[in-house]
Amino acid sequence: MEGIFTRIKNLFSKRGFQNNKLSKQLFTSQQFLDLEKIIGYHIKDQSYYVQALIHRSFLEELDEDDASNERLEFLGDAVLSLITAEYLFHLYPDKDEGFLTKVRAKIVNRNSLADSAEEIGLVKFLLMNQNLSNTFSRGAKTVLSDAFEALVGALYLDQGLDACRIFIRKVLIDPIVEAGEHLVDENYKSQLLEYAQANKLDLPNYKVIKEEGPQHERTFTVQVNVGENIYGIGKGKNKKTAEQNAAQKALEKIQKSQT
Repeated sequence: MEGIFTRIKNLFSKRGFQNNKLSKQLFTSQQFLDLEKIIGYHIKDQSYYVQALIHRSFLEELDEDDASNERLEFLGDAVLSLITAEYLFHLYPDKDEGFLTKVRAKIVNRNSLADSAEEIGLVKFLLMNQNLSNTFSRGAKTVLSDAFEALVGALYLDQGLDACRIFIRKVLIDPIVEAGEHLVDENYKSQLLEYAQANKLDLPNYKVIKEEGPQHERTFTVQVNVGENIYGIGKGKNKKTAEQNAAQKALEKIQKSQT
């Protein structure tokens, strides 16, 4: 499998955004340093990451023929699928193909990727035209999930598959698995959302109310509101886990009120 991806990398490298001079015009040195903190590696070729963060709408404002992030999005999608499949294959040695396919889809769906992109602050690096920027909230999940895939594609070209494996595990797979979001029956956030919709209530709103501990061992406290009411408070080592725990507490409160 590594050989296939290496051939894809060599083919891709012959095309696409390869203008380092323009890279420095679009991104500051500090932005590249901030990106390095996010991916956890020293960037070798800045142009890959600039291309990954160029939405096609931004090209309307450039007098350049360089590509948007769509080709890198395609590549990143394949890398994400492979690494997630590999992880689940080893995590669930007794599960069949149907189960593995369903869980993989849960991990790499648009909402999960957009959440991870938001968690790492990817939005502040995105290059898009003013019109899209003004209406960003309407299509945010699609734009963010596409950018996350493109970032993975850039990381693969720049650092290789092992680096992608570490990055994807850290920012996408581990938080989801730890929070139980890959198993639908244990997705308390989903259950709380369904309850709110079924009873015509305001949608649940999650807010971090406290962060404690050193950077490498943070504890998050999250509060979930439905309308004006606080329904639950939960803690976790990451925001996703804290949100799931808050949703679980909210559901317990709801169930008690109905008995």
